[in-house]
Formats: sequence, structure tokens, C-alpha cells
Amino acid sequence: MLNTVFSLLPSGVAVDRLLPVGNHLVLEMHVTSPSAPCPLCDQPSARLHSDYRRRLADLPWQGRTVELRVRVRRFRCATATCLRRIFVERLPTVAIPKARRTCRLHDTQQSLALALGGAPGSRLADKLAMPVSGATLLRMIRSIVIEEPSTPRVLGVDEWAWRKGQTYGTILCDLELGHVVDLLPDRNAGSFAAWLRRHPGVEIVVRDRGGLYADGARQGAPAARQSADRWHLLRNLGDAVRTAVDRHRAAVRSAAREVAGSLAEHHGSQDTKPTSEQTHLTAKRNARQDLYREMCRLHTEGMTISAIARALAVSRQKAERWLKSGGPATHDKPAQPKLLDSWSGILEQRWNEGCRNGTRLWRELRDQGAPVSVTTVKRWATARRLRGAGTPEVVAATTAGRWQAPSSRRCARLLTTAPEKLDADERRFIEHLGQTAPGLIQAAVVANAFTKMVRDHHDTGFEAWLEAARASELRSFADGIDRDAAAVRAALTEPWSTSPVEGHINRVKTIKRQMYGRANYDLLRQRVLAAA
Repeated sequence: MLNTVFSLLPSGVAVDRLLPVGNHLVLEMHVTSPSAPCPLCDQPSARLHSDYRRRLADLPWQGRTVELRVRVRRFRCATATCLRRIFVERLPTVAIPKARRTCRLHDTQQSLALALGGAPGSRLADKLAMPVSGATLLRMIRSIVIEEPSTPRVLGVDEWAWRKGQTYGTILCDLELGHVVDLLPDRNAGSFAAWLRRHPGVEIVVRDRGGLYADGARQGAPAARQSADRWHLLRNLGDAVRTAVDRHRAAVRSAAREVAGSLAEHHGSQDTKPTSEQTHLTAKRNARQDLYREMCRLHTEGMTISAIARALAVSRQKAERWLKSGGPATHDKPAQPKLLDSWSGILEQRWNEGCRNGTRLWRELRDQGAPVSVTTVKRWATARRLRGAGTPEVVAATTAGRWQAPSSRRCARLLTTAPEKLDADERRFIEHLGQTAPGLIQAAVVANAFTKMVRDHHDTGFEAWLEAARASELRSFADGIDRDAAAVRAALTEPWSTSPVEGHINRVKTIKRQMYGRANYDLLRQRVLAAA
């Protein structure tokens, strides 16, 4: 045991005694060098004055806390002109002056503090037999000297929330190196401009569509090129399309009614084309069956399961499971019970007794404790009334469900999706919508053209697109693009985006929430930059 312990000791010291006390291990030791240099004049001296015991906490050993009791000597300086007459020998390989823990223990605890923070780091340190308070861990974080970062050539800037919807800070990242450069405590153009003036040399500023950072970049680095983020451009475009759809909700509802009527008229015919989702599921199922048949063929030829897995690029467990079960695993979900299933008997009884009003039926169910809404009961009553009509078309349409008017988000997605990726009902909806609101179709064409420019990374035809957008339902979006035309063109042609910045924002939020009420600006900045 002694040889194991001694091998872990720092250089320059020798152990005199080892004193195990329960879960605590004390090592008494001394410095082996015969002399020590004066810290002021750096001249060695062997003139001993006195000595004392210095107690240092060290890394644990086999779950035990370790304490080093080092005999430290005081020397008289041999240089007559030196102002320091008596000095204490230093332990550079063990601990810094006046410290109460070794350098290696300090580094380990500091790493815990950077990873977990104060209180969580303290709890883990106690489990690892190197106890330390949360406040001490926070002091370790604050003691880290953050070197002034080199000025990045490509700077990404974005906001992060101190308190969502209320106060925000600013994060700055070097997009070429992918690490955080600095954190600013607020979100305003002046602070960002001041930082850019203190760090000249930024050539490209990548930002979102907000005007604050655009103004700050123009003030602090007027020679730098600005580039908008492509994801924000597409998001702004989607918002503009949804706003246009909201202006034509009546046309959307009318087109949905037309589709619902067509479904009621033609439901049940054998030549109905499957939906895109059904086609996708069928293709996946067929591919799995083909893969299983190939497994069986190779297994019949005498190949081992491992060889089959390598040949078909699947896991060995998957191949073994499929061959043992006699086919690919099925992932069919069981039918989910409907909310009214447990109350259907009462509803049918009241319906047969002559109560045909949906609101009245809902009140009766509510009085009996049924957790259903009045809309759900009204829909049941409507469907039950149609089923009572007795015509096969009505019954079929009711059984299949009504084609509801899509939300603004879904309608925008349908408008901007290629027709071949839509099912028959969705294409029919778009056709009816084009007859009642042709402006939406034109807006979709303009939106798809801009999306293609973003995804293909070119600005060919940008001016023509801008004129077409001004003449469409996306006029407001086009005006915003025109005001920020240079940054938008840069986004279309250059590879930079704020995606790495968004990743670091998630890390900042994780650290902030982990620290609870101890996440003030200086401490948060230290943790983010020290771990960058």
C-alpha cells in the first residue's frame, strides 16, 4: 500500500509517516532539497531560520480523504542587499503560496465547478471524498483568468434570454473556430457597437433579421459585411405566408367544404388513390419484406447470422430476431379509444328517446361527470343525424370523417409543397383555393422561388423576384427584404449561418438554469468562456 501511495506523490517531497485515521489519511512529509531560492532576489540560501507544518488537502485515495502535512522551512536570505531577510520556501510542484489544497486537487475541483456549478458540484465532490463548499467552488470559477480573445474574422451574434420575453443578453461566437468569444449583459446596438470598436478586425457579421444588431454592426464595424441567417429568412417567409392565409380564411373554409362534399360524393369507389402517407407506409412495408426475403435466401445458402448482418448492413440482433420470428417486426399501434366510447350507450339511449340536441346531450353528460366538451358532443350528434339519413353515400362519408379546414400553418405548408407530394384530397383543396383566392397561389409561387434561392445558395434573379413579391400577398415581407438587401444577398451566396450560435445558446441556457439564483452575469460569463 505504501508503495502505491508514494508513487502518487508530487516530486520534491519525501514521506516521513503515514497515519490512517478512519476514512482519513494523513501523510507527514518534508521537502528534500537542501536549499531554496529567495522569492525576491532569486538567490538560493541554505541558512535555516525555522520551520512549521503546512496542511494541504490532496486528491482522495481509495475513497479516503487525504491530507498532506508538509514541514516547510524558513530561510535567511544570503544576499546582503535583498529587502527580504527571511523567506519561506515555495512548493511549486505541490501548491501555490497560501493555498490550503494542492494544485491537482484545485484543478479537479475547479473542473467540477465548471461542469456542475456550486451546490451540485459540492454534492458530487463529497461523494468523491474531496469535500468542498459550493461557495468555494464559485470562488474557483471567478478566479479563472480569461484571456482576451483574438478578434474573429467571422462573427456570429444572437440574443439569449435572461428571462424570456423580458430581459435578454447577447452572445458572440467565432464561426470559423466554433467557440464563444464573449457574452454581453444586454441586447442593444450600443453595447454591440462598443464591443466591435474594442475588437477591430471583424470582416463578416452574421446575425438574425433583427435591426438592433444590424445598427450595432454599422456603428461599430462599418467596413464589415453583414449576412442574414438563412433559417431566419425561411422562418420570416413562413410567417408571411401564414399571414396571407389568415387574410383569406373564408376562401380556405369554402375550399375545405368543397373537398368534404367531393369526399361524400365519391367515397367508396375502388379507384380512390391512396394518400401520400399510405403510399409511404406501403413502400416501407414492402422494403422490409424484401429485406426479410433476402435474409432467408442467404440463411438457406448456409451463411451465418453475423455474415448476413454484414452483407445487408443491418445489426446482428435485427437479423437474428427476424429469422427467429419468421418475418419483420410489426409496429402497428393498437386502436386508441375515443373519448365518447364509454358514454356511447347513454348517448344512443337518449337519442332513441328523442333527444337530438347536441348542447342538451352535453349538459346531461356533464352532470354525470363526463370529461367531454360541447363541441365533441355536437359532432357526435351531427354524425348520428347523418347516419340516420340512411343513404350509403352519407353513411360512407360520415364513417370516413369530414375533411376539416386546415389551420393557417398547415394551409401554408400545403401551398408551398410540390403537388406530387400531396395526396388527391390535398391537391383538390389547392385547386378549389386557387379558384376563390388566386392571390394565395401566386404568393406560394413567389415563396417557393425564394426558398429555392436559399437552398441552392444563389441570388440569380433576385431583383426580378423582389418585384414579383411586391406585387403579391407577400408585399410586407418583400419590403423587409429590400431594406436588408445586402445582408440577404450575402446569406444567399455565402456559407455562414448562426446555427453554431444557436447551439451555444442552448448551452448557456442549460448552465443558467443549472445555477438557479447564482447565475449573475460575471459568474455566467466565467463558466461559459472558461469551458469554451
